[in-house]
Amino acid sequence: MSALTDLRPYRTINRRATRQVMVGNVPVGGGAPIAVQSMTNTLTTDVKATIEQIQKLAVAGADIVRVSCPDENSSRALKEIVAESPVPIVADIHFHYRRGIEAAESGAACLRINPGNIGGQDRVREIVKAARDHNCSIRIGVNGGSLEKYIQEKYGEPCPEGLVESALGHAKHLQDEDFHNFKISVKASDVFLAVASYRLLAQQCDYPLHLGITEAGGLRTGTIKSSIGLGTLLWDGIGDTIRVSLSADPVEEVYAGFDMLKSLGLRSRGVNIIACPSCARQQFDVIKTVAALEERTAHITTPMSVSIIGCVVNGPGEAKLTDIGFTGGGAGTHQVYLKGIPAHRLKDADIVEHVVGLIEEKAREIESAQVKAA
Repeated sequence: MSALTDLRPYRTINRRATRQVMVGNVPVGGGAPIAVQSMTNTLTTDVKATIEQIQKLAVAGADIVRVSCPDENSSRALKEIVAESPVPIVADIHFHYRRGIEAAESGAACLRINPGNIGGQDRVREIVKAARDHNCSIRIGVNGGSLEKYIQEKYGEPCPEGLVESALGHAKHLQDEDFHNFKISVKASDVFLAVASYRLLAQQCDYPLHLGITEAGGLRTGTIKSSIGLGTLLWDGIGDTIRVSLSADPVEEVYAGFDMLKSLGLRSRGVNIIACPSCARQQFDVIKTVAALEERTAHITTPMSVSIIGCVVNGPGEAKLTDIGFTGGGAGTHQVYLKGIPAHRLKDADIVEHVVGLIEEKAREIESAQVKAA
């Protein structure tokens, strides 16, 4: 029995059973793959720039993209954006319920509404009617920074009980309208608050959950913060769609989201590079090589694993568990492994080009096998 087989029981994540809702053609919950989302940061009224950014996000792998609709011009511009988008669009609605109605009319696949800002039951009723008429789902987006006044007065400060009470109260508003095509989020910028809130909510309903640590920060700190919070919940089996909220290029959110899911075995997309941090034993420049390989293989969507290890201490062992392995050797000559088996040696100058070629060849091989199997 291989080491990989031995570890399988430890790699099992039992995902929480939920209802399923549709965001356009993307299923969320009900055992569907965890969807990765991001959000545009262009002016929505700049239709050309917004479409271009959505297309970049789709190429990076985004399953769903959210677009802000702060005013009527934005919600109306959504019609042209939706027509050109390769992925379903979620309209982000704050403060004015009319924007939600306009966004549904413009073809949004989902409306994200904040119960602390949207208004009373009469306004909710109108949004539900628009969503139902236009086959649109809803996300109840509770945020620790914008809870309803009565929740703030009751609890004094954001707490898991307050966020969950807000979420379930608004869910009841939708249920009272016999509308069940919705998912829920209870985001907070504090990791402990967010995790505790999602865990509590998961115990009290079977609606799909959208995960996020809101306002997580810049690329480095935000990714770390989100990885801790989202990773904890995903390992618990909680979460049906995620967004990594970063003060960075939105494409980085998509990459970070997929990397989280790949690390937990929940999604497989693209090249998973296993690389050593490098040390005095390295026989080639590991850091520069890995950076170049990540950039050169970003277009590969076929799942595969590649190990790039600087020396023979761990290189051969890691290569046994990856599709393609590369281990540093002496005198500028290194070892290439294919499916864990030593295949050939390679000189320093050819590393990046050669490994990229092997990855592209492996992608074609996998894709061809999938076509034949279909």
